[in-house]
Amino acid sequence: MYSLKQINEAIRSDPAAFARECDRLFAKKVENAARKIADHREESHIILLSGPSGSGKTTTALKIEEKLREMGIATHTVSMDDYFKTFDPDTAPRTREGMVDYESPFCLDVDLLSRHFAQLDRGERIYVPKYEFARQMRSDILSRPMRLGADEMVIFEGIHALNDIIVGKNPRAFKLYIAARSDIRDEDGSLVFDKSWIRLCRRMVRDSKFRGSDPAFTLKLWENVRRGERLYISPYKENADLMFDSSLALSASVLKPFVVPLLEGVPQGRYKVVEDILRGLEKIEPLDESYISPKSLSREFIGGSPYFS
Repeated sequence: MYSLKQINEAIRSDPAAFARECDRLFAKKVENAARKIADHREESHIILLSGPSGSGKTTTALKIEEKLREMGIATHTVSMDDYFKTFDPDTAPRTREGMVDYESPFCLDVDLLSRHFAQLDRGERIYVPKYEFARQMRSDILSRPMRLGADEMVIFEGIHALNDIIVGKNPRAFKLYIAARSDIRDEDGSLVFDKSWIRLCRRMVRDSKFRGSDPAFTLKLWENVRRGERLYISPYKENADLMFDSSLALSASVLKPFVVPLLEGVPQGRYKVVEDILRGLEKIEPLDESYISPKSLSREFIGGSPYFS
């Protein structure tokens, strides 16, 4: 939990120092995760990293990879999205309403993933596939070879990484769950900004800046995203060896200048969460992005990150 009073006072008094302190605390979490993973490497070379949308999984995975390399452990990151099956309308998983369920773990080629995990742990070469989303098909032509040395590890990152259908076949892998897990609350303990709103705002800003998506479109999809989380992600977070809180005390403040104009353009009354977010942001001091370092987690969503250049 973060204190609204402390956030606002820190931004008013010294925003640059506040931003640096948030990054320092996040770096400590990354170092702690890297050390736990390093201690586990005799068990398995595989790290399974999961978390809901907007959690900053990609940046966090890359930061952990950097820290492990500093410790002399060469580390690679693989997106489990590349293990999606080529789309087939006859076999694709569907919701109860008959719609294709793109959130389902059964969109993944679980057998191939498990085979690759075992081969990597044995020091064998695999060929990591590449999924072409525009054509909804997996390409073996674009696959890349990978073989792990004695002191190398690989992070498999994806929303379904901790699902029982994955973990059950790979129990020795190190399992990491990443999510924004801290609310912002007032002095009396009342909720000001919910942790799920942080993730929605992150996704909305990212979708708008980098994918050209209207915020109303992101909001329209959000309930289905949340449904997928409730069904396929949250029930399996207890499988994790480590739960990583990817919220930052500054998250709402730095998102505010981006989010408010986006939400003010959404038709009033269409989504209740819009009113809730705007009401919460009214109480939170904004933080100019100039105070945000290039390698901060926030840059994954507002732009300017060297990880995505």
